[in-house]
Parts: sequence; C-alpha cells; structure tokens
Amino acid sequence: MKKRVEDIKSTISDVLELPKDIVLDLPRITLIGNLQLYIENHKGIIEYSKQRIRINTNIGILRIVGNNLTIRTIVTEEIIIVGEIEVVEFIS
Repeated sequence: MKKRVEDIKSTISDVLELPKDIVLDLPRITLIGNLQLYIENHKGIIEYSKQRIRINTNIGILRIVGNNLTIRTIVTEEIIIVGEIEVVEFIS
C-alpha cells in the first residue's frame, strides 16, 4: 500500500513538474567540496562524534564519516555539517 502511494506521488510530481524532494518528503543533501554538507528535511540526529555522524531521514539513515566533523547549524528542518568529509552514504 505504501509503495503504491509513493508511486502515485511520484507520478503527480512528474506530471505537475514539482520537485520530488517536496512531494515525496525526501531529504535534500548538498555537498560543497569535502568541507561542508547541507541537509534539509531530516528527522533528527542518531549519533554524533568528530569522526562519524548519523542522521535519520524518511528513506533511511544518512551516515557521514570524516575527520573533525562538527555541526555548525541545526534547526527543525536543516543541518549544516563542516569538517573533512570522506564518506556520505545511506544505510539500512
């Protein structure tokens, strides 16, 4: 049932030319070089250390690995992470 609803939303997004991240409630992730990561539409922080940050999203857990990682900004819908970013991946 949930898959069908997601398919319908995706089709509507295509037909009306609306951004999928808004219609499907997906995270928007912007990586600037390997120094800054901007994440919109997150669901909270799971883990935070200088080497690893895990963030909950609607489509899974986003894992960021690197050195000297810090959270510069965190508000309801966005997080900015700075440091030497080596890996950005979704995990189950």
